[in-house]
Amino acid sequence: MTSINIRRAGEADARSLTDLSYTTFWDAFAHHPKNAPDDLAHYMRQAFSIEQISEELADERNIFLIGELDEKPAGYAKLILDSVEPSIVARKPIELSRLYSHQEYLGKGVGQDLMDACLSIAREGGHDVMWLGVWEFNPRAQRFYEKNGFHVVGKHIFQLGTDPQTDLLMQLEL
Repeated sequence: MTSINIRRAGEADARSLTDLSYTTFWDAFAHHPKNAPDDLAHYMRQAFSIEQISEELADERNIFLIGELDEKPAGYAKLILDSVEPSIVARKPIELSRLYSHQEYLGKGVGQDLMDACLSIAREGGHDVMWLGVWEFNPRAQRFYEKNGFHVVGKHIFQLGTDPQTDLLMQLEL
C-alpha cells in the first residue's frame, strides 16, 4: 500500500483545499434524505468558497492538514485552537472541526492517519481535550470517533441553510 503523506496546509493551498472541502462535504452529505438540496447548496456556497477557505487558512487559530495519496489530495482535517462549547469541560481545548476523505480513498487509512496527526498536534500543543460535533445521522463517523476514544458529552445545533440539525458533541481526554 502506498503511504499517506500528511502535511500542514498553507495559504498557497487555498484553491486545492477549497475543491477538496467542497467535494468531500458533497460526497458525505448530498445524498442523505434528511438534507434538502437548497439547504446543502446554501451552506456549501458559504463554507467552501475560495474567499472563506483563504480567510480560515490565514487565521492563526486554525490548523489545516492535507492527506495526500499518490501525490493527490485524498483528505483533510481542520483543527481550531481554544474553541469550546458549553458541554466541553477542558483547561485547554482543541476542536476537530472537520475530517473528511475523498470517497475513492475511503477504507485506505486516510481518515485514521489524519486523526493520528491531529492527536499528535493536540498533545504536542499541551491540549487536554479534543472535541468535535458529528451529525446525529452519521453513524459511520460516530463509530470512527468512538473507535478513537471519543465519547458523547452533549449536543448542539449545526445550521445547514434553513435546517437546524443536531450534532452530537464528542470529546476525548488527552
